[in-house]
Amino acid sequence: MSTTRRLAQLVLGLALFGASIALLVRAELGLFPWDVLHQGVARATGLPLGAVVILASVLVLVLWIPLRQRPGLGTVANVVLVGVSVDLSLAVLPTVEALPWRIALLVAGVVVNAAATGLYIGAGYGPGPRDGLMTGLAARGWSLRWSRLGIELGVLAVGFALGGTVGVGTVVYALAVGPLVQPFLALFTAPTRPSTDHPSAESLPTTSGDRS
Repeated sequence: MSTTRRLAQLVLGLALFGASIALLVRAELGLFPWDVLHQGVARATGLPLGAVVILASVLVLVLWIPLRQRPGLGTVANVVLVGVSVDLSLAVLPTVEALPWRIALLVAGVVVNAAATGLYIGAGYGPGPRDGLMTGLAARGWSLRWSRLGIELGVLAVGFALGGTVGVGTVVYALAVGPLVQPFLALFTAPTRPSTDHPSAESLPTTSGDRS
C-alpha cells in the first residue's frame, strides 16, 4: 500500500472516529467510556466537547513519558483530528427525539467507530494516546485486559459523576466493538515492513476500542 493511501486511510479513520462520537452524543443513549468523561468535563467547564477530547489526549500522552512510549505519526494526528471531527460533526448533526432514530444513531455510531478503528490502526502509523497508555502498562508487566478495564471503569465513574451520559449505548459499545473491529482491521491493515511506529498486536481493542 502506498504512503499516500496509508495517510489518506489514517485521516479518514480519525475523522470517522470523531464522527462516531458525535453520533453517540446525538443518540443520548450512552457514550463510549472515555467519552463519558469527556462529556462530563465539557459540561462542568463549558468547553466544547472536541476541545476536551484534545486536551485529554495531550494529558494522556504526558503519562506515556514514564512508560517510555514513543508516539507515532498516527498518535499525533489522533490528538488533533478526532477532537476537531467531533465538534464539526456535532455542528451538522441535528438533535433527534424519536427513539427509533436515536437507536439508529447508536447502531451507526458503534459500527462507524469499529470501521474507523480498523482504518486508522490498519494504516500502521501508531496507536492512539489511550491505547498507547494500555500497551505501555502491559509492557511493564500489567495485564492488558485488566489495566484497560480498570482505567475505563475509572474514567466512566468520574465522567458519570460530572454529568456524562451512561446508558445502554455504553454497554452495547463495550460488548460489540471488539468483535466488529476485527474484520475491519483485517480489511484495512496495510502490508508494510515492521517499523517502530507500527502498533503491536497488543494495541488492538479487546473489550473496547480507543478512541482516541
